[in-house]
Amino acid sequence: MSQPAVTFQEPGGAIAPHLRRLLDFVEPAPDDVCLDVARGHGPMPAALVPQVRHVSAVDALPPPLRHARGRTRTVEFGTGPVRIAGEGDLAARRVPTAYLERRPNRGCPDGITVQADATALPYRDGTFSLVTTRFSLYNLGDPQRVLRELLRVCRPGGRLVIADLVRGNLTGPGRDRVERLRDPDHPGTPSIAALTDLVTGAGATIRRFDVFTVERPIEPWLAGAHSAHAADQIRGELLEEIDGGPRTGAKPRLIGGELWFTQSWAHIAAEPI
Repeated sequence: MSQPAVTFQEPGGAIAPHLRRLLDFVEPAPDDVCLDVARGHGPMPAALVPQVRHVSAVDALPPPLRHARGRTRTVEFGTGPVRIAGEGDLAARRVPTAYLERRPNRGCPDGITVQADATALPYRDGTFSLVTTRFSLYNLGDPQRVLRELLRVCRPGGRLVIADLVRGNLTGPGRDRVERLRDPDHPGTPSIAALTDLVTGAGATIRRFDVFTVERPIEPWLAGAHSAHAADQIRGELLEEIDGGPRTGAKPRLIGGELWFTQSWAHIAAEPI
């Protein structure tokens, strides 16, 4: 039976089970030199720091969004607690609390997060043994160009790890309608086959693959909605579905009186050819 995950930081510095699952998939090594490329400031650099030799972080939020309305937009992929289908009782792994403070630049040893175009990273070929990107690939520009750039800075024998939303190969794109109600700029959720084809087409060999289902409470997700009206519309549609109304593809249900919905996440480990 799936269990609810903790939030990203607990007293004592616990890592949420969904992030721990990603870290286990990444398999960081003490001699790894890592690069994390994110849309905004994500949790990966802070989680990797205690386990590798060095971590560099890039905030690759596209420039038109970075300067919108004269300030930086907050675009973190906040998960809140989640239930991971098929997971047992997950005990959170402990890491030093200092690394888990949600501050923009505490995740790197030098305290610096570089702002750069994900299609033109300021690093030489083969600089990193481990490159990660989490829930950002389709929001950083043309995804194939981004992938080629991530592979360029990954050394031969290194690995690129991608975490992103997916849909089943036989699932239609209708689920994206709800995503676009929340965020009109949502790029669409790729099928599993489309994502793997994208990775191999960019010049990589897929070594490992992990697809799983999570349930999330709706309210932390709706906190990022572009308007209160859109959030109310999504809530209404999901509650109507629970009562037998039209299906949205979000598979909503009430857990402890709270509205939850479902997503599919994928982890891909690839190696430059």
